[in-house]
Amino acid sequence: MMPSQPDCFRFFHLNDRRPKLLATKFWLAALLALGCATMLAAQDSPAPASTTPQASLATSPADNDDWVHQSLGQHAIQLGLLAGAGTGLGHSGGTQFGYAGGRGGIILSPEFLPGFLRGNFEWAADVLPMYLVLPPAGAVWGGSIRPVIWQWNFTSAHKFAPYVAAVGGIVFTRENVPPGNTSQVNFTPGIAFGSNVFVKPHRALFVEGSIAHLSSASLGDRNPGYNVNFLFTVGYSWFKGGR
Repeated sequence: MMPSQPDCFRFFHLNDRRPKLLATKFWLAALLALGCATMLAAQDSPAPASTTPQASLATSPADNDDWVHQSLGQHAIQLGLLAGAGTGLGHSGGTQFGYAGGRGGIILSPEFLPGFLRGNFEWAADVLPMYLVLPPAGAVWGGSIRPVIWQWNFTSAHKFAPYVAAVGGIVFTRENVPPGNTSQVNFTPGIAFGSNVFVKPHRALFVEGSIAHLSSASLGDRNPGYNVNFLFTVGYSWFKGGR
């Protein structure tokens, strides 16, 4: 006889029978997160520039408009909130993903390289206490950490900073993923492309698309994995310090 589970898990088992409803709820949550990020951006929108002679002497127009370089200096700290969702591709097309959590990072290098390649290197990490996998058979809850986000920030623009990143993470779930005699621990290497869009100095919305792989590295008896997944992430970041 299977031991009974605590009451706190019964809600999730009830919802496991309705994966489509859970997917709809999570997409709504992701849209809500985007709306919250937009509201944060609106609250942080810059005040009208002062036209007094003293203000004109204090800073030049070029300095005022260059929010990227004011924010992304060496040793700057990034703190952010994010939410995202995605889908498997190919033979994994029946599986969806959702997640929410926070991001932290530090810019380790000064700017270098010429022209549009000019930028700096950032090491970031994500902590995702909410991670949802929706295979066709039902919903599986868990959490994830991405301790390796090696990111190159392109800094040649003044109001936005595209980036590309190599990502490595781990997902822990309450049940085996994919379903079957697999594993509750999976690894998630991938590559991400995105941009920080600054609403004022040290404040930015970010949007990100990534191609990721999910597999257990044969921790379980079987390792079918989800070979190719597309994930879309939105968030809002604060940058502190630097230079």
